[in-house]
Amino acid sequence: MWRGILVLILLTISMVAADAQRRQINPIPFSHEPCSVLDGRPCTPSFCSVLEHGPCIPEMDYPYGENLQLTIESVPSDADRAKYQKPDHDLDTIGDLFAELRTCWSPPSDNARNGMQMSVRFSFNKTGGLIGPPRLTYSTAGVPADTRTTYLNAINSSLNACLPLKFTNGLGGALAGRPIAIRYVDNRETGK
Repeated sequence: MWRGILVLILLTISMVAADAQRRQINPIPFSHEPCSVLDGRPCTPSFCSVLEHGPCIPEMDYPYGENLQLTIESVPSDADRAKYQKPDHDLDTIGDLFAELRTCWSPPSDNARNGMQMSVRFSFNKTGGLIGPPRLTYSTAGVPADTRTTYLNAINSSLNACLPLKFTNGLGGALAGRPIAIRYVDNRETGK
């Protein structure tokens, strides 16, 4: 009789454990949960192989891509003025890096042009120094060569004045060698 009760208890425990495995907590947030076209709720469509077990987890778009891109204006708008404040600590986030780069910019005073835009691309090493000089990738069309040279020299001198940046170990390791693209926009009213 005791043997029969023990077998019954063991069967009950194994059935409860199997049921618990089937009802696991879904680790996928609701808005990123895969779905079917027949579902009547918002979801993220995805594709899985018949050989994969469990739900498909789609790629998520993060706010910063492989290219770290930043726009710096000579005169920031009132809404963006807080982004142009220099951090008072070691740079620990990409937002801190962008704020530091914004505060470094000082546009040229001579040979300036209204609406001038110029983009450069460069990379940092993990100690906060540049890996080579910034490379010019875009300049406003129809601008004389001496004006382009003036702006490129202003960009180089502004960056060199801030270097080396003080990265934390985590940010320095994450940014080392990754390309950063900065678009400089001179939105000052130079004629007045």
